[in-house]
Amino acid sequence: MRRIVIVILVVLCAGAAGAWWYTQRNGASTDLVVHGNVDLRQAALAFYGSERIAAVLVHEGDRVRQGQVLAKLDTSRLVPQVAQAEAQVAAQRAAVERLHNGSRPEEIAQARANVESAKADALNARQQYERKRTLFERAAGSQQDVDTAKAALDVANARVELNQKALDLAVAGPRTEDIAQAEAQLRASEAQLAFLHQQLADAQLLAPNDGTIRSRLMEPGEMASPQRPVFSLAITDPKWVRAYVSEPDLGRVRPGMKAFIRSDSFADRRFEGWVGFISPVAEFTPKSVETPELRTDLVYRLRIVIDEPDESLRQGMPVTAEVQSVAAGD
Repeated sequence: MRRIVIVILVVLCAGAAGAWWYTQRNGASTDLVVHGNVDLRQAALAFYGSERIAAVLVHEGDRVRQGQVLAKLDTSRLVPQVAQAEAQVAAQRAAVERLHNGSRPEEIAQARANVESAKADALNARQQYERKRTLFERAAGSQQDVDTAKAALDVANARVELNQKALDLAVAGPRTEDIAQAEAQLRASEAQLAFLHQQLADAQLLAPNDGTIRSRLMEPGEMASPQRPVFSLAITDPKWVRAYVSEPDLGRVRPGMKAFIRSDSFADRRFEGWVGFISPVAEFTPKSVETPELRTDLVYRLRIVIDEPDESLRQGMPVTAEVQSVAAGD
C-alpha cells in the first residue's frame, strides 16, 4: 500500500513539473505580480503678484476643491486704482458716444441763430460805414470816423464768416478721425481696467484642483511673491502605483490591463486599477555594451492607475499589484 501511495505522489509531482515546464516553454499567460508605492502629483501654489498676505484660510490636511479660495493678499492700494480706472472708462465712453451722436438739433439751431445775429450786426456796421463816408465826402465828417466805421464793418463780416463755419461744422458732425481717436483711447482705458481687475482677482489664491493641503508655508503678514509658494497641494485624483517590471517580463504587460492592488495597511481589501503607462526607457541603464546576463537586469517603470473613491491609500505606501492577463475593458 505504501508503495502505491509513493508511486502516485511521484506521478503527481512529475505531472506538475511537466505542466510548469510546458507553461514556461510555450509562454502561456499568467498574472504578473509587481511591487511598488502609491504615488500622486504635488503642486506648489504661489501668488502671481508681490504683496503682503492678508489671510491664509486653510491648514495642513484640509481637503480643498477646485476654485476654492486658499489665501488672500492685501488690496487696500489696488481697490482705489480700480475705481479710478472705472471712472476714466466711463468718461471716455461718454465722449465716444457724444461723437457718434453728432450735433443735437438745438446746437444746430443755436449756430444758425448766431449766424443771423452776426449778419444783422454786419448789416448795421455797413450802414454806419456808408453814412460816415457820405458825411466825409460832404466835408461834414472826419477821416478817422470813416476808418473806425470801416474797421467795425470788417470785424462784423469776419464774425459772420466765423459763425457760418461753426454752423457748417455743427451740421457736418465730428470727423471720422476724431471718432477713431476717441475709440482708441477708450480701448486703452478698458485694457488698463481689465489689467487692474485681473490683479484684483490674482489677489486671491485659488486651488487649481481637488486635493489635500500638504504643507502651509507662509502666514499672514509675510510678503508674497511668485517665487515663494504659500502651499504644497497633494492632488489625490488621479492616484497611481509606481512599480517596476523586469525586462524579461516586459512582454507580459501592456496598457489597459486590469490590476488588483493590495496594501499591508488594508489586508482585507483589494483595490481595482489598470495599467495606464509603461515607460519606453529603462530606469537603470547598464553599460553601453550589455551581455545577455546584464540585459536581464533592465527594469521599466509602470504606472497603475487606482480606482479608489474613499482615498484610503496615501502617498508612498508600499503595495503589491497583480496585473491580470486581460484588459480593463474585457
